[in-house]
Amino acid sequence: MSKTIVIVGFGPGNSTAVAEKFGTEGFSVALVGRSEDRLAAGVAALKARGITAVAFPADAADAAAIGAAIRKVRAELGPIAAIHWNAFGGAEAGDLLTADPAALRGIFDVAVFGLLAATREALPDLKSAGDGAILITNGGFGELSPDIDAYATSLNQMGIALANAAKNKLAGLLAQRLKGDGIYVGEVMVRGTIKGTPTDSGNSVDPLRIADKFWELYQTRGEMLAGIS
Repeated sequence: MSKTIVIVGFGPGNSTAVAEKFGTEGFSVALVGRSEDRLAAGVAALKARGITAVAFPADAADAAAIGAAIRKVRAELGPIAAIHWNAFGGAEAGDLLTADPAALRGIFDVAVFGLLAATREALPDLKSAGDGAILITNGGFGELSPDIDAYATSLNQMGIALANAAKNKLAGLLAQRLKGDGIYVGEVMVRGTIKGTPTDSGNSVDPLRIADKFWELYQTRGEMLAGIS
């Protein structure tokens, strides 16, 4: 039986590239996201390349739904060897002093609680895999520096910056907590927009580079944090 990677937050850009990269390396691919149409198109494109792929609609902000999706993946595709957490919580909470608290909580539901739910549910599989991995996409706003804080504030992106910083800390904590179980945690922090996505600035990061970096981290299990700009 082939290994299975679960990609949460599937869409155009780096998650598509990661699906294709791991799929061509022999993984079965489970696509998780809110848009059933987008998932169906992704499955069709992967199958056209000879990759086993199945869609599992679920909202990354709903921890219970993510847990249920992981169980469905296991039932249909077998034990889970890797999770790619690519879900993005949105940018509604731009100004921390005026944002709707529900919007801010929603961003953290994706960045922290959804990721934790997926990890907890898949933990037995990841332990038994021998080379289990959690691979996390993050954004450059998660870096801890006054310059980044000033830039995020100037763009009214304070909420997502806060959530990205929390996700970065979570990645580090999970890496320490799970290394004794043989589970690798790797994070790619993308410093810029991504080519082929709605935020493409015309001078954006090629998602193929991101996918290659995730594959490198998965294989080498080296330094957990990699930056790409």
